[in-house]
Amino acid sequence: METEMQILLPQTQETEKPKLEPGERVGIVEAILFVSGNAVEKSEICRAMEITPEELEETLDALESGYDFDRRGLRLLRFGAHVQLATRPDYAHYVEKLLQPVQKQSLSQAIMETLAVIAYRQPVTKAEVEAVRGVKCDYSVQSLVSKGLIEEVGRKEALGRPILYGTTDAFLRHFCLSSLSELPEIDFSALTAKMESGAAPLAEEPIGE
Repeated sequence: METEMQILLPQTQETEKPKLEPGERVGIVEAILFVSGNAVEKSEICRAMEITPEELEETLDALESGYDFDRRGLRLLRFGAHVQLATRPDYAHYVEKLLQPVQKQSLSQAIMETLAVIAYRQPVTKAEVEAVRGVKCDYSVQSLVSKGLIEEVGRKEALGRPILYGTTDAFLRHFCLSSLSELPEIDFSALTAKMESGAAPLAEEPIGE
């Protein structure tokens, strides 16, 4: 009787990848942010480096403190779930003298007022913003959405289920904030009373403001 011979091959054991040293992690994160140029999600960095969120935060702390201690030309920006490299504002004058960049267009007064109400009252509907400002805010809301500073965050459980708006990570980045908790305190008692009164908007918002 012919017996079947089995050839046993040695099992290949997966070698555990050595953990990155803290100093090496700092260098890798710096390289990722430098090459990206834009804001990068923290979760994406963790995935690429195969590290935990806690390890990433430790790495970001080390990178940030190194920039600040040496007064380097770069600084670390953290806003929500994103992180980004930016130039230090102290040296902006010298950079501008060399590059002479086109001045960044600032937000108009009307748009800033609308954004402030949304930032402090979010999630909030357009009608609630209009009740606070006393004018219709269609243009400002559409402009802020197109700029990526606000976004739809849900629907209010009310007649017509109006859209609720809230700020984005781009809003935090634009104003160099790490979180909404860094917003300065504002007394909204008078504005709250106005909102609760349900007064109709008084006028149309000028187009282009």
